Amino acid sequence: MNMGSKEEVVGAKEKYRSFLDDEGESNTLWRHGAPPTYHDVNLLFEQGRTKVWPEGSLEEIVQNAIKSWEMELSHKIRLQDFKTINPEKFKLFVNGREGLNAEETLKVGSYNALLGSSLPKELKAYRSEEETFESSHEAFRSAFPRGFAWEVIQVYSGPPHIAFKFRHWGFFEGPFKGHVPNGNMLHFYGLATLKVDNSLKVEEVEVYYDPGELLGGLISGAHTEEKNNTKISAASQGCPFSTK
Repeated sequence: MNMGSKEEVVGAKEKYRSFLDDEGESNTLWRHGAPPTYHDVNLLFEQGRTKVWPEGSLEEIVQNAIKSWEMELSHKIRLQDFKTINPEKFKLFVNGREGLNAEETLKVGSYNALLGSSLPKELKAYRSEEETFESSHEAFRSAFPRGFAWEVIQVYSGPPHIAFKFRHWGFFEGPFKGHVPNGNMLHFYGLATLKVDNSLKVEEVEVYYDPGELLGGLISGAHTEEKNNTKISAASQGCPFSTK
């Protein structure tokens, strides 16, 4: 769910994804050849978060667990290397749609899993069925060059059925699907539940949120084709006797 984090492949010790620093010498297969680092999005998180949870609190544990899961989903290519989930039992449900198992979620990626829609094709601001794992990540990495931060707002219940409220935010500073960025902060809130086993590995995730709060902001700017057409139209409406 920590969608759109901007990651680099070199960096300092990781503060929020507890086991990431222990994997440099492991046999884990990484999508980009090496463990990621999260310097930019961690900075965005620290500057923009509304909650600072006590170390060791349930809220901090849940927050860091979700960040770790997102890291694995975005950067590991084999389920056998995942430490945050039970691959045999894992299911992801978004807004009441049919659940995805671990293999399906890893194949499509977090963006496509979270942004699927039953709307008619012509009404979709984002067509997850036409995107690949790579193209979806590139689209949101372009839109949010500093990353898309994520925080826990409140935890309502503890394991084995964890329920919580979250917030996602970032600054629209790069183009998205041809739409011109405006620099505005885009954010949305959502609710989620986790079902975990005795070792706190996730077996089920349910997420509820309004994708329109994100996509509406991303397509609010003029499309590059529209801007070009406007320039052409303005030029064609100049003085017909002008020689310039």
